[in-house]
Formats: sequence, structure tokens, C-alpha cells
Amino acid sequence: MIARLVLAALVASVGAAATASEVSYVRAGRLIDPQAGKVATDRLIRIEGGKITAVSAWTAPPKDGPVTDWSKLTVLPGLIDMHTHLVDDEQSENIAQPLMRSASRQAYVGAAHARATLMAGFTSVRDVGSWRAFSDVALRDAIEAGDVSGPRMSVAGAYVTAPGGGGEITGLAPDVTIPAEMRRGVVEDAADVHRKVRALLVGGADFVKLIATGAVLTEGTEPGQLELSEDEIRAAVEEAAKRGTYVTAHAHGAEGIKTAARAGVRSIEHGSLIDDEGIALMKARGVFLVADIYNGDFIDTYGREHHWPDGMIRKNRETTDAQRDGFRKAVKAGVKIAYGTDAGVYPHGWNARQMPYMVRYGMTPMQAIQSATTVAAELMGKTGQVGCDAPGCYADLIAVAGDPLSDISVLSTVTKVMQGGFVVKDER
Repeated sequence: MIARLVLAALVASVGAAATASEVSYVRAGRLIDPQAGKVATDRLIRIEGGKITAVSAWTAPPKDGPVTDWSKLTVLPGLIDMHTHLVDDEQSENIAQPLMRSASRQAYVGAAHARATLMAGFTSVRDVGSWRAFSDVALRDAIEAGDVSGPRMSVAGAYVTAPGGGGEITGLAPDVTIPAEMRRGVVEDAADVHRKVRALLVGGADFVKLIATGAVLTEGTEPGQLELSEDEIRAAVEEAAKRGTYVTAHAHGAEGIKTAARAGVRSIEHGSLIDDEGIALMKARGVFLVADIYNGDFIDTYGREHHWPDGMIRKNRETTDAQRDGFRKAVKAGVKIAYGTDAGVYPHGWNARQMPYMVRYGMTPMQAIQSATTVAAELMGKTGQVGCDAPGCYADLIAVAGDPLSDISVLSTVTKVMQGGFVVKDER
């Protein structure tokens, strides 16, 4: 099945290459513009070279190119998930799962996950870590080359983590040797951070992902425990800045969040135990929050049914409500919040299931959409490229029946997906 999907994507890419410069149009019944925070009706979107060149009122069919008729649907930019793990297997009860597939087999798993994500209407993602170093780089490059179908990817290359920390494979027998490619980002001190971060960026990573605190789903670590020092985090920030990029930090604990913010990271992942001081610090410094507030329910239900380790279930229970309370406070305080789900903990393609949670915990539907479009693009430094439907933006568009501003859950059933001006999903 996966091989057929890869072949189909390759054939499609050849056809796309032959027509990439042609003019085409989309007729939108309702067009949500998250940059302006407005909705317009019966619009005509002109596309050339894979990008939007004009948006105007519909008057009559244009004569210089075909029209994709989405006049009975609500159209908006392709969505962005800022916290995915496409290359690895989905979370399971088996802590040794990352060791149970070959690298070549894992590549096909990543391709399947990428396609599921694109079909869900997420045309861009930030992939924040994989067990095998640079496997995410390979998937990103395969998608860009048209070899497989998937979202535009920004990737971390590997986790930068303390020995035995939240970015390690833990819980195995002490005489089991973890492959070196799965420990590429393990660091001993600030000097080692400089070396390892430099190697990841030279190897093709787009940004840096630190594991600043323990993790809910890593055995032997605690979410509230600080695992990297402020000096180590700052070393990563400095090294990334030399190469024109940024650092994001996995940080559940309150002290870890504040330490990472003081050290200069651009975003905090999870933020489960954030306190008022941390919220104020993030607001003052313009640090983004990427909080996966859907996951807690999935882990509690599915994890119990499938006998995930007791420690994971306990830590999830201890962080879920606190994370949602902190999220609500952060929204109220005006912290920049970018949409991120931790896809891979739950099945890929379910990315939009978090949207109703964000509305439930303090956002308006428009704010939730903006978090997955304009705010996410800002965090990645891609404002005006993705997450928008104005002239100059990539022609990455989705369409749904119904009105997501009245019922945000309709984004879980995207029927049409366009990427770079080409329709890649067209369901009735």
C-alpha cells in the first residue's frame, strides 16, 4: 500500500512540474483570511507558479486558466502543526519500539504519516524530533523533491538532551547498547552543546529542539525536573543564532520554562506546569507557547486500554489539567500561542482534533485558526509564505463544508486540500 502511495506521489509530481507555471484559479464560497481576521464571500483566488497572485471578487469565469470550484465551501489556508513526530512509530506500550524497525523500513512509515497529515489539511509542519538523527531531514527533502507526498516540513534533526533525559530511549536493561544515531544529540555540558548543535545544523536541521525538562512519556524522568542548565540552553541559542535560526525547548516544569525563556529560546513546547511568573516572562520576551492540550485525554483513555507503563499514565494525570489551566491563563495574558499537537502520540491525521480544545480553554475560533496559520508561520519565520491566503503566499489551501467560525470541529473533516496550486485531495 505504501509503495503504491509513493509511486502515485512521484507520478503526480512529474505532472505538477510540467504545469507549475500555468495560471489557475479557485472560487471560494467563503474565504477566511486569518491575517486580517476577516471573512469574505464569493472570492476568486488567482494562482501562478504555485503561489497566490491575486484575490478578488468573483464576477465571471476567467479565460486564462481553469477554475477549481469550491463555491459551496469555506476556504482557508492550509493548517500548520508546530509539534509533530512524523518519522517515528506512533506511541505504544513498548518502550523498545524505536529499536524494532530498520532505518529503511522506518522511512516508509514516515512517508505514510506525512501523507496522512497532508490529507488532514495540514500542509506545513514543524517536526520536533526523531529517534534516528536526520531521518526527518531525509523525509523533508523527499517531500520537497516530489518523491513522496506530505506537508512542507521544518525539522530538528535530533533531540538535544541530557544523558538519560527526556530525549533518550530509557527503561531498557543496562547492558543494551543504543545505536549511536539515536544518541546524536546527547550532551554533557555547554561546550558539548555547541558541538552537537553545530553538527545538527550542518547536517540539515532547520532549527534546534532541546529537552529542557523530564518528559511524560519517557520512563525514569519527571516533567517538573530541570535537565539542562541555563548555560547549556544559552549555548544552543548562541550556536543557532550564528546560523540564523532558533531554539525551541520541551519544558513541562515551571522552573524549566523560566530557565529556557531567560536563556533566549523562541518557543516552549508543552508548558504543562507553567506558573504566573513564567507566563509573564514569556509575554514580556515574546516567547511562543506550543501546548498539546488534546493529548491528555487520548493518553488517559487509550494508554490505559493498551497498558502503557504506569509511570506514563501517572505523569499524564499530573500534568493534563494543569496544562489546560496554564493554557487558559496564557491566552488571557496575550502570550503568542502556536498550534502544536504532539502528533505521533495519537494517530497522525487527527491533528485538527485539538481545535475544539483550544476554543474550550479560552480561544475564539478565529484565534484557534490563527494559531494554526499566521502565528505558527510567525514562529517559523515564514510569515507571508505559509498559513495565509493573500498574494505572495503559497497556494496551500483547504476547504470544508460548514463554518469553522461557528463550529471549529468541522476542521476535522477537510474534504479538499490544495498544495502549491495542485489539488491533492478532492472528496465529495
